[in-house]
Amino acid sequence: MTANIKSIDCLIVPEIPATQIAKNADISDPLKLGILASGSGSNFEVIAQAIQNQQLNAQVQVLIYNNPGAIAAVRAEKYGIPSILLNHRDYKKRAELDTQIVKTFQKYDVQWVIMAGWMRIVTKVLLDAFPEKVINIHPSLLPSFPGINAVEQALAAKVKITGCTVHIAHLEVDSGPILMQAAVPVFPDDTAETLHARIQVQEHKIMVGAIALISHQFAV
Repeated sequence: MTANIKSIDCLIVPEIPATQIAKNADISDPLKLGILASGSGSNFEVIAQAIQNQQLNAQVQVLIYNNPGAIAAVRAEKYGIPSILLNHRDYKKRAELDTQIVKTFQKYDVQWVIMAGWMRIVTKVLLDAFPEKVINIHPSLLPSFPGINAVEQALAAKVKITGCTVHIAHLEVDSGPILMQAAVPVFPDDTAETLHARIQVQEHKIMVGAIALISHQFAV
């Protein structure tokens, strides 16, 4: 029987004690975050909750979402965070979408960009506007299983351990310096749904942890 998704102890590297994360909330000049999300926005809400609970030295300036009806926008309203729909279908080229994203983030004085379930490939337009300050989360232990269907890739490869990664985004998909990773066991009876659910629990932990690392390192 597959263990309950909330009962699995997973290795997180680097590990940050909760007390250290909380201390970051005492540092002045919080990081100004711009969030990109395409769907439910669960990682976005984890960030918003951590800020509200004074666990993170950050504030969300604005959420951009690309799918009409995305639940992420509902979550943003719950926390009083501005949300803006930039439907990628309205743009002929990826760079055109990213140009509008950059303009929006600059309008809201964003310092760091967090791709929290953003299902679009970003271009030099965005990466050059926020050099080494665009963060992505991916459901595998990169560099293993980059790209789409990472969970299905792990199951097909019959690995015993997979996980998730928060990293600085570079132009090559799912590349760039790794900030934090969590290892997740793969059980014999796992499906894509059960494994993804267990990975997502760890995504929520390392997303907050990675932003805490950044806030500690870059706070003025």
